[in-house]
Amino acid sequence: MASGFTESPVLIEASGVSLNFASRTILSDVGVTVRAGEIVTLIGPNGAGKSTLVRVILGLMPPSSGKVERRGGLVIGYMPQNLTIDPIQPLTIARFLTLGARRKEDASNDRLESLMTEVGAGPALDSPVQAMSSGEMRRVMLARALLRDPGLLVLDEPGQGVDINGQAELYRLIGRIRDERGCGVLMVSHDLHLVMAETDHVICLNRHVCCQGHPEAVTRDPVYADLFGEQAARGFAFYHHNHDHRHGSDGRVVPLEGQETGGTGDHG
Repeated sequence: MASGFTESPVLIEASGVSLNFASRTILSDVGVTVRAGEIVTLIGPNGAGKSTLVRVILGLMPPSSGKVERRGGLVIGYMPQNLTIDPIQPLTIARFLTLGARRKEDASNDRLESLMTEVGAGPALDSPVQAMSSGEMRRVMLARALLRDPGLLVLDEPGQGVDINGQAELYRLIGRIRDERGCGVLMVSHDLHLVMAETDHVICLNRHVCCQGHPEAVTRDPVYADLFGEQAARGFAFYHHNHDHRHGSDGRVVPLEGQETGGTGDHG
């Protein structure tokens, strides 16, 4: 458990979770705990069971053994890894955001505009979703996950399809949302070097929990080196993005307040 969060209330806890399918072990005795205000990140190679574990935690798949316990009344916002939208389906951003909305106030333009501003999404609400870039779509999907003011955000590969600069900015945005809202975050990522600055606790998964702890401690674990290679363990797992600007959802360079554009940054 990440230091500083042991006194925070537990939002969701999976313990002893195993999942078998057709005599194949998908998950074996996995445990995950997320507390209020904490960002927990699941990392691991392809086929490690990360997305499957998320589906079990969300109650979309029953485990073969083990249990998942939620705090009473917990509202969860979910951002899936992939989303396929029919290219000829007439669907605006506003309509996409409110699909499945349970409260009338969630569908108001003021509410939707506020969410779009919070995630830094640029397109107008009446724009078609098909016209969005990958980065814009990820931010709109994040806005939709925030629609019901969740106590827990579950984000499966939130940087999917976004370039490295856009991913770094997106992960910083997730960190700010956690800070401002005080929600817990369970995040899936392939890239610890990108998310480690915004992560409190890392669980390295390869069907079972290989190692876990603070991001820097995990990168020094021999199991991490076995899974991701010696380069990652020797320091390539760290990513520094010290630009004097940020990147907008459409990829444009946006100067930070009081500064001029022009820095090249430090990409480690």
